[in-house]
Amino acid sequence: MRGLRAYDPGHDLVALRQRFAPDGLVELGSNENPCGPSPRALAAAGDALAGLHRYPDPLGGDLKRALSAKHGVDTSQLVLGNGSHELLMQLAQVFAGPGVDVVMSRFGFAVYAIAAQAVGATLRVAPALPTDARMPRGHDLDAIAAAITPATRLVYLANPNNPTGTWFAHDAFAAFIARVPGDTIVVVDEAYAEIADAPDFGSALPLLGAHRNLVVTRTFSKAYALAGLRVGYAVAHPDVAGLLERVRESFNVNTVALAAAEAALADEDWLRDTLVANTAQRTALAAALRERGWSVTPSQTNFLLVEFGEHTAWIEQALLDRGVVLRPMAGYGLPECSRISIGTAEENRRLLAGLDDLASESEFSAMDEDG
Repeated sequence: MRGLRAYDPGHDLVALRQRFAPDGLVELGSNENPCGPSPRALAAAGDALAGLHRYPDPLGGDLKRALSAKHGVDTSQLVLGNGSHELLMQLAQVFAGPGVDVVMSRFGFAVYAIAAQAVGATLRVAPALPTDARMPRGHDLDAIAAAITPATRLVYLANPNNPTGTWFAHDAFAAFIARVPGDTIVVVDEAYAEIADAPDFGSALPLLGAHRNLVVTRTFSKAYALAGLRVGYAVAHPDVAGLLERVRESFNVNTVALAAAEAALADEDWLRDTLVANTAQRTALAAALRERGWSVTPSQTNFLLVEFGEHTAWIEQALLDRGVVLRPMAGYGLPECSRISIGTAEENRRLLAGLDDLASESEFSAMDEDG
């Protein structure tokens, strides 16, 4: 316990919202969907409030059946979680522990390391792709495969990856998992999969039938804009799902979350429209940042990893003083970068205006000249 560090959310957003009321805080640090939830999800959540004196369905049956139809899997392959974060922790609880290796990539999601350390497993971190690669700081699948030892029982991957926004091709992952021993669980965290539209991107879900050691996790927090309700799910071989069910907390997904997630899943038109909006704003924001001279990592998510270099901490604080929140990356070993969530057109305009203001300030100009 002495060696553990709690998950760092970045900022005290509640305090910041109070500080910048009534003008409003531009929250670009948590990778949320600024379009908000589907109207059908909101209506279902409202209807569910009348049943708050009852416990939620402990099996999550209606949502599981909806997910089963969506992905073409059996309900016995599904495990629901209080967000995918809970499931990522449970996977380590079930499959790792003292004397067991857990493998992840450098610049992978922070929860993977926390999950491994919490159960006393040995964490092995594979190097990421170099900054001059086609996918800078992305997962190096060959390096990850090389890091697997006879003691490895769990591998965490994210596709697309947080915090870099990078992704690996479906064919490359198919070749990778074919190399992994069958007694090593490979977890593909697809929190941003609905957002990805690159031609070479593909979900790992179609590979479940061929690899019983594969687990895919997803969440309703990102594309479906239900971050405040905390609901996620894992898809796995029934035997693996059954083991996860043994440690799942009773009633871990609440009544409102179950109802809203099921309704959101059915509103395909709303999802399509919000993803189109995200792609348009991501493309425009990335172009605007590059025009201003900043390095922007290719992204298939609802955020951008932007390299501000030695000025990063100063820029983050100066923008925060203007009511614009970015996500510091020093905790990920990327102190020269900030993660910027894709906001609405107006939120992105305020971000760019803030950066332009900073660029004209004498202090920043002097820093730039010194650099």
